[in-house]
Amino acid sequence: MDILHPSGWTPPKGYSNGVVADPGRLVFIAGQVGWDAQQCFQSNDLVPQFEQALSNVLEVLSVAGGNPEHICRMTAYCTEKDVYLSHRQELGRLWQRLMGKHYPAMSMIFVSDLLDHPGKIELEATAVVPH
Repeated sequence: MDILHPSGWTPPKGYSNGVVADPGRLVFIAGQVGWDAQQCFQSNDLVPQFEQALSNVLEVLSVAGGNPEHICRMTAYCTEKDVYLSHRQELGRLWQRLMGKHYPAMSMIFVSDLLDHPGKIELEATAVVPH
């Protein structure tokens, strides 16, 4: 996987502008919220829900034989912009613990609500797992 970074651009923080993936199996992971395997939320707070949602993405990916570094694109939908911004360092530490220093192409979209209540964050991902 190669990271695309146009010459002269300021490096992005916490994501990549673009990614080129080598041929492999495409894995599309549906939006994962911060609930456990039994679809129960253990917390109403954003940070633990983010950790659970990212863990859920990685668990689904592992079923296809993938690892965090195979994720090429991730989209996050979050209901609490102010809370997200005030917890960026903590969220960054969670990211590094689960994803390492791998930063796929990402989008963060702030929304008024999610389907699964009391969800605060939903993460969807696309990965390319080598053959």
